[in-house]
Amino acid sequence: MIAVCDDEEKELDEIESFLARYQEKNKEAEFKMERFTSGEALVQRAREENYTPDILLLDIFMPGKTGIEAAEDMRELGFSMPIVFFTTSTEYALKAYGVDAVQYLVKPLGQECFFHAMDSAIQQVSRKKESQIAVKISGGLRQIWPDDIIYCESQKNYQVLYLFSEKLKIRMTTGNLWEILKEYSQFRRCGRAFILNHRGVHSPMLAS
Repeated sequence: MIAVCDDEEKELDEIESFLARYQEKNKEAEFKMERFTSGEALVQRAREENYTPDILLLDIFMPGKTGIEAAEDMRELGFSMPIVFFTTSTEYALKAYGVDAVQYLVKPLGQECFFHAMDSAIQQVSRKKESQIAVKISGGLRQIWPDDIIYCESQKNYQVLYLFSEKLKIRMTTGNLWEILKEYSQFRRCGRAFILNHRGVHSPMLAS
C-alpha cells in the first residue's frame, strides 16, 4: 500500500498517473494507492486504525499539519516505512532528511525523478522484508520486523512480544529468542526476563 497525501486533488491525480505508469513499466511492483488530503487524516488513520502503508508520498506545504509534521508523527508512532517528500521549495530539505526521507522532490514533478524515488523506496521496503524474523504462533508462522518490537518479556515457557500495535505470545525460551534478536544491534538483554529494543524506549506503550 502506498499512501499519498496532498491537499490538492489535481496533485493527487498527477501522482496517481505517475504511479500507474511506474507500475506499467515495473510489472513486478504490485501496489495500491490510497489518497489523503491532509496530514491530520493520515496520522489519525494510522493512530486509530493501525493503518500501516508500505510507502508514504507526502506534500510538505498543506493547511494545518505540514508533511514534515505528519512524517514526524508517523515516526513517533513507530512506523519506519520509506518517505518521499514533494514540494515547491527546497526550504525544508534538511528537515526532510531528519525523518529519514529517501527522496525530496521539487515540483513540478518529473517522471524520471519520480521513478527514481520509487525505485529507492521499493528497494528499501524489499530490504526490510528480507530482514524480517519468523516466529511460530497459534495458526502458523508470523513475519515480524525487528524494529516493530518494543520489548520482550519472559512468562514461564512463553515470550510476550510487545509490538507498537499489538502484543504476541509465543512458546519459546528467552535464550532461543535472544539467539535470534542478538543479531540486531538495537536489542539488549535486561536481566533474565526482558529483551529491550533501545530504539523503542520512548514508545507510549512503555509509559502505559
